[in-house]
Amino acid sequence: MSLKGKKLGFAMTGSFCTFNKAFAEAEKLAAAGAELTPVLSFNAAAADTRFGTAEENLRRIEGICGRKAIVTLPDAEPIGPKQLFDLFIICPCTATCIGKLVHGIYDNPVTLGAKSHLRSGKPVLISLSTNDALSGSAQNIGALLQRKHFYFVPFGQDDAFKKPYSLTADLKNLPQAAEAALQGSQLQPLLVTYS
Repeated sequence: MSLKGKKLGFAMTGSFCTFNKAFAEAEKLAAAGAELTPVLSFNAAAADTRFGTAEENLRRIEGICGRKAIVTLPDAEPIGPKQLFDLFIICPCTATCIGKLVHGIYDNPVTLGAKSHLRSGKPVLISLSTNDALSGSAQNIGALLQRKHFYFVPFGQDDAFKKPYSLTADLKNLPQAAEAALQGSQLQPLLVTYS
């Protein structure tokens, strides 16, 4: 399957250390002919960090996608009713975002956008990035793995000795995971080993 012409919501949450990798993947998706629209959580859209200012990050993702970002709840709500996207990608997706999706908390543009998108039974692709995946957030990740219409970019321990509870998506698999999700299947293997 090709991603050419596919309409993708490219949502970003506050795993700021992953932003540069996420930008690179968005560039690859755009180069493959996908039509991307950025969607940012309140923190992703407003926080200045050591990984860049909010203004720089917003300008960069809008430049890659060629569209204005969705950064408010009123702008996120019509995603489902207007069927704006074929696939809603959350990259990076924090444990906080996963917890909110599991527990039905739709208080920012990303979680509300995902909920709105799901009302049409369309797929959501999660690109996990969290330091507590194998501790406090494990039950929420497990719950989302069992939910219909949710798919994951394959993930693994990015630094098992220094960060033993951390999991991150292997972003080189994002395009293939997107194609699989659009066909209603989970890209396998789900667990990867980082060298």
